[in-house]
Amino acid sequence: MSRALLVIDVQESFRQRPLWELISDPDVAGKVARLVEHARDQGDLVVWVLHTEPGSGGAFDPELGHVRLLPGLDPRPGEPVLTKTSHNAFTTTGLQQLLTERGVSEVVVSGLRTEQCCETTARLASDLGYRVTFVIDATATNPIEHPEAPAGRSNAEILADPRTLGVDEILTRTEYALARRFATVVRVDEVVGAPTLAG
Repeated sequence: MSRALLVIDVQESFRQRPLWELISDPDVAGKVARLVEHARDQGDLVVWVLHTEPGSGGAFDPELGHVRLLPGLDPRPGEPVLTKTSHNAFTTTGLQQLLTERGVSEVVVSGLRTEQCCETTARLASDLGYRVTFVIDATATNPIEHPEAPAGRSNAEILADPRTLGVDEILTRTEYALARRFATVVRVDEVVGAPTLAG
């Protein structure tokens, strides 16, 4: 086993936030599920990562019960489930030790959010010497407000602000930043093959 699929933060916490209405791909869990099935068929390791913010009282506080995978994503026995408190999947987990013990030299990155936890994990994995594949359409994100924007605005106000970075721009920026530097950027169909139509 030399490859691992990392499923990062595809969790209910995000659906509990108003910004979920603006997510770039509401079916991101479905795309990740295709990657999981393919990884299992290939004999690759699947590693599940959940983000937690203990004591925060927010959607990522495990006490509130939202730190769980989205429906349709179910770890099998033997598939590690890690919890993290940092943006990347390495710093506050035993991920690197786990991958070393399993002889993994390549990681495939998927999850939420594209430019935050997924991109940060990909960059660090590259620096640690892993070959990195970033499946960009198996990641998703939300619009990002300007740093000086007032807090507490509605989704409509966020979208109306010309300084807001839209999801397409974020996805493009991540692809540009990672490709040929930190990762090979691909689409789900390139990994698992395009779905065939019954007919």
